Amino acid sequence: MVDEATKPMKYAVVENGGGQLYVEVGDVFTVNRIPGEAGSKVELGNVLLVNDNGSIKIGQPVVAGAKVTATIVAQELGKKVLVFKFKKTKNFRRKRGHRQELSRIKIDSITC
Repeated sequence: MVDEATKPMKYAVVENGGGQLYVEVGDVFTVNRIPGEAGSKVELGNVLLVNDNGSIKIGQPVVAGAKVTATIVAQELGKKVLVFKFKKTKNFRRKRGHRQELSRIKIDSITC
């Protein structure tokens, strides 16, 4: 009998927006804005590693023929970040805010 904790699964490591994501089917992530409407399908291109039930494929630098498809759940804005510049003797004050544009995606499938 195989224990569920040691059972091999299907996962991938993809590159997105200058970082790497460990993804499994059904996971939901918030990433930098991906062009498209909510509900549309997107393909995450740079797949660096794929584990398909125990057979691991490592790319140099990417795995040939591997694809990760996802659905855009929502387009949203991140939390507001305030930037305040201040020089005490010059009466210099600048207050600026920034909200990062984000996409919430759900992983649909991993193919290799």
